[in-house]
Amino acid sequence: MFKNLTVYRMGPDWTATAAEIEAELDKGRFVECGASQQKSMGWVEPRGEANAPLVEVVDGQILLKLMTEQRVVPGSVIKKRTEEIAAQIEEQTGRKPGKKQVKELKEQALHELLPMAFTKQSTTRVWIAPQERLLMLDTGSQSKADEVVTLLAQTFHGLSMSLIQTAMSPTVAMTHWLGTGEPPYNFTIDRECELKSTDEMKSVVRYARHNLDTDEVKQHIFSGKVPTRVALTWRDRVSFILTESMALKKVAFLDVVFEGAVAVDKGETFDADAAIATGELIQLIPDLLEALGGEQVMGGEAPATPAPATPPTAPHPAADHAPPWDV
Repeated sequence: MFKNLTVYRMGPDWTATAAEIEAELDKGRFVECGASQQKSMGWVEPRGEANAPLVEVVDGQILLKLMTEQRVVPGSVIKKRTEEIAAQIEEQTGRKPGKKQVKELKEQALHELLPMAFTKQSTTRVWIAPQERLLMLDTGSQSKADEVVTLLAQTFHGLSMSLIQTAMSPTVAMTHWLGTGEPPYNFTIDRECELKSTDEMKSVVRYARHNLDTDEVKQHIFSGKVPTRVALTWRDRVSFILTESMALKKVAFLDVVFEGAVAVDKGETFDADAAIATGELIQLIPDLLEALGGEQVMGGEAPATPAPATPPTAPHPAADHAPPWDV
């Protein structure tokens, strides 16, 4: 149900009920792109069944689903059509269009080509945990997350959200874990990571299906490279890749999670999958925050959880937090 996770903290003032959320989403149901429309976004049924509710509540967790449709026109096609129009203008007037006019011609070319373009659809699951005041998006792309959060803020009056901030940036924490070979409590380090240098060369080293507790990996860290992605497993139950922006990618539930699960009818699959996914992840998130030194309180001091020491010869990269923002 969730392949990625970007986590936000919701403000305390928003307390909408499922019925109130449904009423607001109904105003923004998904409608396919018109012939000359480049992009359309709207809400669809989380179960994927026509005429089902736009809001599903499973074990107290609220689940929504956003559909995005785009008309895809390759840049090379727009460029070719723009050049054709510019050539016609030059032939008629005897002069080449200037930069400003060429920009206008690109927009004209795109407008002409949109009705002939294929459409591409994608969905983003939205999970609201009211008791924990958390909002999770099934995306590892910050630009996509920003787009969804902006739409949510426009849809629900009084809803404010900010990216979860921690006392340590993931980069600093991952540097410590790999540099010492000591994973945080309840986690193990898996066999995938990415290291980048902080100098002008921006060199990158990637490991896949490789033991990371080696002198070679430690040497990369000691020489100045910092981890931007590290694969982790939580309590032998959920594996994922932690990124430098604290997004979780390639989320996968391990076999032990499904042991003892009761077989369900096809119509009950959604509820069972939702209960398992949210039940595991709502426990993982606090452990991950603790592993990163605890959540940074907005407008206050960081929690008193002590941060682990960085290896003596390892670099000390600056914290790479994205500034929290409310919309």
